Amino acid sequence: MGIVWNLREGTLNFRELQARCESVSPTTLNRRIKELREAHIVELAGDGYRLTPSGIKLYEYMQPLSRWSKGWAQRLKRSGDA
Repeated sequence: MGIVWNLREGTLNFRELQARCESVSPTTLNRRIKELREAHIVELAGDGYRLTPSGIKLYEYMQPLSRWSKGWAQRLKRSGDA
């Protein structure tokens, strides 16, 4: 999901994507990109990788989970401070 998240704002080449997914090895990143391309979530554009319409829809579905997780993390932090 990190790849989808990082491509949400537009096209990135491999090096840019690798820099944003800093804890992922190049081999693993290549493998994940291949899997996402086969699933029609990511496509290779002339200047890098971008989300397909299905990938954009997937990102939209991820938004509620993102909002929930941020609220959850804040609640955990507050309960740890008490």
